[in-house]
Amino acid sequence: MLNITKNTNGTELLIGLEGRLDTVTAPSLENELKGSLDGVDSLILDMAELQYISSAGLRVLLSAQKVMNKQGRMVIRNASEDVKEIFDVTGFSDILTIE
Repeated sequence: MLNITKNTNGTELLIGLEGRLDTVTAPSLENELKGSLDGVDSLILDMAELQYISSAGLRVLLSAQKVMNKQGRMVIRNASEDVKEIFDVTGFSDILTIE
């Protein structure tokens, strides 16, 4: 299960993720992002409550990163050590901005 919270402040979009970002839940995040990125120049993904991310979740992040490369920036915040380890092992820590 994945809970997604969304807060917009001007051209900044903050998305909070809680639960598991996996094959079952990745499409809901993908749909949420597709409808939300127009006019956004700063996308912040708060992963403080994200317990797990699978390759399907990584694919959604990569797609969002490609969009944001053209119109602004994307930042990952508050990722747990487990999630950071997945980013490291997959090489995503070289692609994503992780704070």
